[in-house]
Amino acid sequence: MVSFCDTSGSGRARRDNGRRAVWGHDRRELAAVFAGGALGATARAVLETVVDPDPTRWPWTTFAVNILGALLLGYFTTRLLERLPVSNYRRPLLGTGLCGGLTTFSTMQVETLHMLEHHQWTLAVGYLTASVSAGLAAVHLATVAVRRVRVRR
Repeated sequence: MVSFCDTSGSGRARRDNGRRAVWGHDRRELAAVFAGGALGATARAVLETVVDPDPTRWPWTTFAVNILGALLLGYFTTRLLERLPVSNYRRPLLGTGLCGGLTTFSTMQVETLHMLEHHQWTLAVGYLTASVSAGLAAVHLATVAVRRVRVRR
């Protein structure tokens, strides 16, 4: 594990297993997060350009993207932790990067505030409740699905 603090006094990042570390992280791990995030954010941006959000209606694009991201996160996390050999780069690429870039819970919050500004109280509460509940359900369903698949040996 790499420390965030350089205790050598040299002012340079410490090495981890011979790999140069940046801000306490392996550069390849950071590159995996960046690549996955770029893919996820691009996919989300393409979807968001198709639909112009209306604060008086249900924001289906953001809702669907967030639920899809939660489903993928549940799948990737369970599969990578329980089914595949350990990798330093798969989880940062797929979980933190791709799913983090794809999902847009900050947009969900902004959309909710816009609903409240337009006095759409019921819509705002329903959207928040449905988003969080469906997201948790998606993670759970993906985890259960991965665990039900038999591992061939």
